[in-house]
Amino acid sequence: MSTPHGADSEVGRLTTVMLHRPGNELKRLTPRNNDKLLFDGIPWVNRAQEEHDAFAETLRGRGVEVLYLSELLTETLESELARNHAITSALSGLHLGDTMRRYLATALRDKSPVELTEILIAGIRNDEVRGGHGLVTSLLDPHDFLVDPLPNLLFTRDSSVWIRDRVAVTSLAMPARKRETQLTELIYTEHPRFAGTRRIHGWHNEHVEGGDVLLLAPGVVAVGVGERTTPAGVERLARQVFHADLAHTVLAVPIAQERATMHLDTICTMVDVDKVVMYPNIAHTLEAVTVTVADHGSDENDLVLDVSQHAPFLVAAAKAMQIDTLHQIDTGLDPVTAEREQWDDGNNTLALAPRVAVAYERNDETNERLEEAGIEVVRVAGSELGSGRGGPRCMSCPISRDPLPQD
Repeated sequence: MSTPHGADSEVGRLTTVMLHRPGNELKRLTPRNNDKLLFDGIPWVNRAQEEHDAFAETLRGRGVEVLYLSELLTETLESELARNHAITSALSGLHLGDTMRRYLATALRDKSPVELTEILIAGIRNDEVRGGHGLVTSLLDPHDFLVDPLPNLLFTRDSSVWIRDRVAVTSLAMPARKRETQLTELIYTEHPRFAGTRRIHGWHNEHVEGGDVLLLAPGVVAVGVGERTTPAGVERLARQVFHADLAHTVLAVPIAQERATMHLDTICTMVDVDKVVMYPNIAHTLEAVTVTVADHGSDENDLVLDVSQHAPFLVAAAKAMQIDTLHQIDTGLDPVTAEREQWDDGNNTLALAPRVAVAYERNDETNERLEEAGIEVVRVAGSELGSGRGGPRCMSCPISRDPLPQD
């Protein structure tokens, strides 16, 4: 029997989470490629692993079951069908050429599930291929990658998000991250733990990233629209959640298309059923468009959507959540501190339960504001983990949360 999974909010008691412990893929980062691979610096890998291990142990200490993506992938690759699918996807790039693609396909099929997992995540450099394998390997720089590493796999929030009992496999916008969702979808499709799991969206659809999706309340989903998630992606996701009766309201939230605000959860996360920690420098300009269903029609594509005018985000959210006020807790104490701590993922908290949130320890003033508002702050180190621009929420994909009590 499959284990029940799902979540109807951001703050229900967290019971199961999927993480990815940073590994050799981070050791592939150099000053030559870190921009392409979306890192702002070169992390100290051993320290990043220590910080991540402490983060995972903190979650376990709060009664959370921790699943590791790499272990799930290894178990998935015991299946020949899954292995063939993973290899074909990894070698689909047009830069390889037929000779190298055939060689690598044969070589990878001889690998054990553990070895194949390592290659799929850490990649293959040209100088790691021995022997004469055609024109491509002769002309590429020895340090060019034939299969790119996936250092951003650390941020498991982005490649999938559970909405009630279904998992939305997302579509990542940046080329460096495309394969992440293909591996995630493979796990949800082929791993025995997720047998029978119904999926929505998919890596082949319009761009939606998990960091932009907030489950504000049962039936209310907010989706940021900016650098990573497109308007068409929000519409596609809205049609799917409405058709599957997973939500009654979707809030589309435009955010600046820039690195500091790449996802909605870089500026706003929930820490209680009616409280958010929010970047104050944009709080009063952040708007939302409310999307509901005007006519269900016969299938997803026949849905007629009712789209409202722009309204202040906090007002639109409270109305959709059917509460009087969605309370705002500011990042920092002044505009400069707020900007610094927002950059250091002060807004990117992971709720373990109502009024309990994991946050980076470095954001002193934001954490003090949270505690003054009655939130228990569980502090973790993130000096090296944060070099890819992501905090505790980014690094965690909740697989199961307790449902919130209904009034």
